[in-house]
Parts: sequence; C-alpha cells; structure tokens
Amino acid sequence: MKMDYKLQVGVQSHLEQMGSLDDRSMHDLDDECLYSPEMDAQKTQSADSHERVSLSGSLAVGGSKMIRNCVYKSIKTVVFSNKLNLLMAFGPLAILVHKMTAHNGWVFFLSLLGITPLAERLGYATEQLAFFTGPTVGGLLNATFGNATELIISIYALKSGMIRVVQLSLLGSILSNMLLVLGCAFFCGGLVYPGKEQVFSKATAVVNSGLLLMAVMGLLFPAVLHYTHTERHAGKSELALSRFSSCVMLLAYASYLVFQLKCQKDLYAPIDEEGSQNGENSDDDDDEAPEISKWESVIWLAIMTAWISILSDYLVDAIEGASEAWNVSIAFISVILLPIIGNAAEHASAIMFAMKDKLDISLGVAIGSSTQISMFGIPFCVVIGWMMGQEMDLNFQLFETATLFITVIVVAFFLQEGTSNYFKGLMLILCYLIVAASFFVHEDRSSTDESKQPQT
Repeated sequence: MKMDYKLQVGVQSHLEQMGSLDDRSMHDLDDECLYSPEMDAQKTQSADSHERVSLSGSLAVGGSKMIRNCVYKSIKTVVFSNKLNLLMAFGPLAILVHKMTAHNGWVFFLSLLGITPLAERLGYATEQLAFFTGPTVGGLLNATFGNATELIISIYALKSGMIRVVQLSLLGSILSNMLLVLGCAFFCGGLVYPGKEQVFSKATAVVNSGLLLMAVMGLLFPAVLHYTHTERHAGKSELALSRFSSCVMLLAYASYLVFQLKCQKDLYAPIDEEGSQNGENSDDDDDEAPEISKWESVIWLAIMTAWISILSDYLVDAIEGASEAWNVSIAFISVILLPIIGNAAEHASAIMFAMKDKLDISLGVAIGSSTQISMFGIPFCVVIGWMMGQEMDLNFQLFETATLFITVIVVAFFLQEGTSNYFKGLMLILCYLIVAASFFVHEDRSSTDESKQPQT
C-alpha cells in the first residue's frame, strides 16, 4: 500500500510539473505571438515613417533655405554688383512725378535715367545666357535683347500714333550702333592693345555691309518715289511699296539667320593674327565662367524686359512735353538721346569684348545690331503698324535717308580691311558727332505736324 501511495504521489507531482511546463509553454507561445516578425516589421515601418517625416521636414526647411540663398545671391550678383544700378531708383521716381505733376521734361529725363541701368543689365543677363548657347547664338542674343529697348519704345510710340518718332528712333539706333558703339569699341580696344592691329572676320563684315545696303535700298525707293511725285496712285503706291519691301526684308533677314546658324556656325570664332579662324585659341575663355545659371538669366531677362516696357510707356508720353520744355526738336531727341540710352547694353558689351581682344563678338554686337534693326526692326514695325491700322511706311524723308546711306558707305570702307585700331575708332566717333550736330540744327517738319495733330 505504501508503494502504491508513493507511486501515486510521484505520478501526481510529475503531472503537476508537466502542467506547469505546459503553462510556461503557453505563456511563451503567447509571448511569441505577441512579438511576431509581423509586429517587428510594423515597428520598423513606423520607425521608418517617423524618420521619413523628420527627413522630409528637414529637407523642406533646407530646400527653402537653399532657395532663399539662391535668390539672395542672384539679386546681389545682378542688382548690387554694379554702381550704375543706383539709377534704377529713378524709374519709380519717374512714375511718381508723372502721377503727381504734369512736368513732362522731368518725367522724360527720369525715365531715361531709369531705363539706362535696365538696358545695361539686360545686356549682362544676355551675356550670361550666351555662356550656355555658344558664340553664334550668343551674338544673336546680344543683338536681339540689346535692341529690345528700342523695339519696345517703338511699339508704344506706334500705338500712340507717333509714327515719326518710331522712324527716327530706329534710324538713330542704326546710326548709334554703326558709328558710336563700333567707334568706341575700336577706340578702347586700340588703347588696350596699342602695339598691334586687332583683326576680325572680313567675311562677316562684308555680309553685314551687304544687308545694310539692302536696307538702305528699301528705304531709298519710297523716299525717291515720294519726292519725284511719280506714284501711279497718289498716297497709296508709297505705302504699298513700303509694305511689300518690308515683307521682302523680313524674308531676307530670316534667310540670313538660317545661313548664320546652319551654314556658318563658326561665324564668331576667334580670328588669329594671320586672319584665319582659330577655334583652339580660347584659353582665356576657359578662365571665364557664368556668374548666374541659365534659368536665372532667362528670369532676369523677363523681369528687365517687363520693367523697361513699363517705363517706355511713360517715356513715350513725355517726349513731346520734353521737346517743348527743353526747346529741343523731337528729331534730335528721337535720333540721338533715345538710342544712346537704348544702346547702353550694346555699348558696354562691345567695349568689354574689344578690350578682351574679342573683336568679332564686338562686331557682331554693334554691326549685327544695326543689321537687325534695319532688316528686322523697321520692317517689323511697318507690319505691326499695318495690323494696328497705322500707316507707317519706309519713307524716312530725304535728309534722314541720305544720312543713313552715307553712314553705311563710311562704315563699309572702315571694315573692308578686316583690321581695327584706335584711330579708326576715333574717326567713327567724330563722324557720329557730325551726325548729332546735323540733327540738332535740323527741323523735322513731319514730326512737328504730327505732334500738333492730336491737339486739334
């Protein structure tokens, strides 16, 4: 009996131990269920999501800081890097004077001062963009945006019916680029390099001279038709010929662009001392780098163009009042004063490139700009006036057409050798002084009659 009792007790204790083991195993199983790999994955996912949120937050803060730094750096580079930009304050001042007073002389003067740094910064942004486009497209961009000021002023004047101001300002832009801008480039380049003659592509000069002569032909025939009184339909043939010639000139300029970009890609390649084009002679170019990015250049071009458009509206409205207040003819203001301000970008760019012995780019900016105004700007304004119902023609009157013809012949003679020095530059500058003096004493009857028409 004792043996059976002991055996029973041992079996019972054994069973209790197994029960406790089962309980522990159940608890372990529950723990394993509670801490399964799925729970670990969920925990890691939640931790990763917290990290992503914190990382995205830090990236957003860092991205906004980077954007602010880029904007601050861009404004500092473009606006505050040049002392000439202090004149930008005169733009809002011109608008304020226009709103508060009726003194058109001051509005015109302050608008001119306000546009001057904008035109120069427009050239700067174009130059920065040219780093990303190559020399040929860069030269075209310099000529295009360098003429943006004159074209904007011309469109506003055309909208106001001031056809004579449009004609004279575009003519003055051509004369200023060919004589003053190119002359200053030759003169400054010759002073920096006094011991040698700077060289440029003779082929480029010949092509541009031919286009300028074609533009003179387009302006000459309507004037001759008018002054010889040989129109088949009085008052209509001259306008019809002008519009047809404008379309032909636009076609010729488009063909010139295709020729320049497709067939003559090395048109602005550097020229060595022997007169051959040398693409390897660009060690100095490697030292230069753009100061702002491509998209920054595009944005600044848009901003400057928009601000110039706003000031041009006030400038055009104040031209007649400034002429009366200063006792200066509208012809002198349109041919001399407006182009000097509008050509500030070309003036600075052409001189800068000439002083770096890159005379081909200077030639592309100065003569290329004249070619663009004569073969695109003037015909474009005739077509735009046609669309607006304004009867703008290519009859620039006898005195103005003769001045342009003689200027083109003189510049063509200076360019035919393919070399430049400070003496040639000085001669071109002196020729411009003669032209300026001529328009100072010249009374343009057409602009006077045009200014009196709105008052009647």
